[in-house]
Amino acid sequence: MLLEVKEINTFYGMSHILFDVSLNVGEGEVISLLGRNGAGKSTTLRSIIGLNSPKSGSIAFKGEEIKGKPSYEIASRGIGYVPEEKRIFQEMTARENLEVGTKKGRQNMNEWTIERIFGLFPELERYCDHVAGRLSGGEQQMLTIARTLMGNPELLLLDEPTTGLSPLIVKSLKDNIFRLSKSGLSILLAEQNVKFALEFSHRAYIIDKGEIQHHDSVEALHKDDAILKKYLAV
Repeated sequence: MLLEVKEINTFYGMSHILFDVSLNVGEGEVISLLGRNGAGKSTTLRSIIGLNSPKSGSIAFKGEEIKGKPSYEIASRGIGYVPEEKRIFQEMTARENLEVGTKKGRQNMNEWTIERIFGLFPELERYCDHVAGRLSGGEQQMLTIARTLMGNPELLLLDEPTTGLSPLIVKSLKDNIFRLSKSGLSILLAEQNVKFALEFSHRAYIIDKGEIQHHDSVEALHKDDAILKKYLAV
């Protein structure tokens, strides 16, 4: 497995948020972490990337323990994190944002370049010299993902990427994530939009009140209305 999370417990101060959460992501897999707002999805991703280090449990990436390591070191090992908030340099152009995100020393045949980014996100090429803070919400979301890709991650953590986007932009985003998965990139997606997530995922975990309640293939989940209604209200 590329990523193995085993029985992590994460706290915010004295508040116990995640309870023995376990999940895994294989090479080339797209895995969805589904749940209602406040279920623990974002905290799980923040625990993996080191922003909220768990007090117990294990997080292994490519067989090496990363729990407790600083975020920059975890990122340097090949994990890219796209937070729900669109974190871009507002006063820089889109191109400058991409250049800032370039990570040296991880060159390979699948290296992400600005030209390859523009092939995935042609909208960014049209607006590459525009100030990033003036781009639309959907364009800023694309730029946030694109800048993370410039670091050449092997695993991409996507936190609620459809939040606040129009249906048309969501469809475009879905197509782009599908193309990313076809390129061999592993993806862990935390998402409330169940229909969106299940269209291109291989497996899904359902989290509720900080605990993993169910894990199955996407095909099995599509047939299990009771589980979807119980935990996701769909």
